[in-house]
Amino acid sequence: MMNAKRRKRIQDTLNILSEQLELLEELKNEEQEYVDNVPENLQGTERYEAAEEAAANLDEAYDLVNDVIEKLEEVIE
Repeated sequence: MMNAKRRKRIQDTLNILSEQLELLEELKNEEQEYVDNVPENLQGTERYEAAEEAAANLDEAYDLVNDVIEKLEEVIE
């Protein structure tokens, strides 16, 4: 059984991660919006492909941080 002090530290970490997850979601949405609004004549350019890759990486990072949050929540249940 986890003591209250460690449980509190994990909860504090969860709070920080949750705030950061919100920021990460904003960033990934902004990058995806940029990719979605690139004119057709610029699609396929190096810059477009870099933006696509960045959007995919941000999406993956979001999922990973969300997974960490879920695991930590399981720890303190």
